[in-house]
Amino acid sequence: MKVSTKGRYGLRVMMELAIQAGKGPVLVGNLAQAQDLPPKYLHILLGSLRAAGLVRASRGPNGGYELAREASQITALEVVEILEGRILLSECESNCARVGTCAAQEIWEEAATAMASVLGKYTLAALAERQRSFVDDPSGYSI
Repeated sequence: MKVSTKGRYGLRVMMELAIQAGKGPVLVGNLAQAQDLPPKYLHILLGSLRAAGLVRASRGPNGGYELAREASQITALEVVEILEGRILLSECESNCARVGTCAAQEIWEEAATAMASVLGKYTLAALAERQRSFVDDPSGYSI
């Protein structure tokens, strides 16, 4: 499975919101600039994240987006699954007549579970802290 730009960009913008947490709403333009992402695409992603209850938006001169919950309570898995859907590595995990009678299917399910486990163990708070270490270290890079 290859995570699309929806999942990758969505996770980056959520990390940026975690980094900016406590400073008030962040303008889409500022999020786009900080993560070098297209603002129009961020509006679409943020709409989906807002509908799912992960971010809240406010209008007006001091408006923008901010996390709707604490960064420590949102996992990378939650963000990716909201934007990409449930993690499936193979169609046979859900649409095959051989479900429950195929050894290969078990491998795909185990691999999807492992991927979900990795994404599920990282909170936005942890990712934001890690991202700050890259910014603080000149040899670091941005995700």
